[in-house]
Amino acid sequence: MGDTVITIIVIVLGAILIFVFPLMSVADRSDDVSQLAVQNAVSTFVDEVRSTGRITLSSYDRLVRELNATGNTYDVEIIVQVLDENPGKKTAQTTYEKIGENVYYSEYTTQILDEISDASNNYTKYLKEGDIVSVSAKNTNTTISQLLRNFFYTVTGNDAATIGGSQGGIVTVNGRN
Repeated sequence: MGDTVITIIVIVLGAILIFVFPLMSVADRSDDVSQLAVQNAVSTFVDEVRSTGRITLSSYDRLVRELNATGNTYDVEIIVQVLDENPGKKTAQTTYEKIGENVYYSEYTTQILDEISDASNNYTKYLKEGDIVSVSAKNTNTTISQLLRNFFYTVTGNDAATIGGSQGGIVTVNGRN
């Protein structure tokens, strides 16, 4: 009887080693590829915004399509810190690089999406030199890798995002030119 129990335990452990750990490894590599694709898509989007000074509906749609191509769902957050040059301040020099404090106010994803969805703006949000744009994307679904890790390790929580990317930078041109 004792040999039978030990044999069953060995068979179960062998099955775990043969099937589950390679599955975990493949799932982790799939998440790594998705991570790389997400970071690349976000970086490309931010670089385009920085170099053109515009956030367009078509560029945002392209970002969402590239993210969805990984097979996951994502929460995309866009924050634009708009430079307020404080034009009411009376100074001898009026360029914002030379004197006075620069003040930024923030616009968030819903405000930006409302603006780029408006046909009267040509489906575009125009930015100016000195504005700061930052974009982050993180997965909202649970991947196979997360499921297996949660099952075996019970280290990560159910809401832990393993796939994500973020990028930010200062706009270098005026978008209306």
